[in-house]
Amino acid sequence: MGPDQATTTADEGSTATVTDQHAAATADREIETTVTVRCTGHVRTALGRHELEFTFEGNRLRDFLEAFFAEYDLADMLIAETEADATHSGWAPVPDDLPGTWRKNPEGEQTRPYARVCVNGRFNEHLDGFETELADDDRVALLYPFLFCC
Repeated sequence: MGPDQATTTADEGSTATVTDQHAAATADREIETTVTVRCTGHVRTALGRHELEFTFEGNRLRDFLEAFFAEYDLADMLIAETEADATHSGWAPVPDDLPGTWRKNPEGEQTRPYARVCVNGRFNEHLDGFETELADDDRVALLYPFLFCC
């Protein structure tokens, strides 16, 4: 084995070690995502503003909601813990055969009646629910409108 081959082998070994160390460091570090949060109705009133930038660890809607609700005590206003919390007694019964594709988040991942969570203008249940992936500069809307009777 000549001197050039030994150097190449040593360089390859050290490159692999550096790459392995970088991969391990990246795995230990959480992804940070920054989104624009827009709020309406009761959420806007409780928060005291209609828009803010929010940075959290992770890249799923679930990660965002956990971090956001840890900082702002709004989970009870928006998230339904049970199926009963997610429905309203005045809603019409659901027919057995629904047209098109209907999606519903699983129990514990639904919003309260009239409250909604949107990502880039789409209801989260039309995406991947709380598993929806978020990227920097996405918009998350927390909607809980004021309702007025006649």
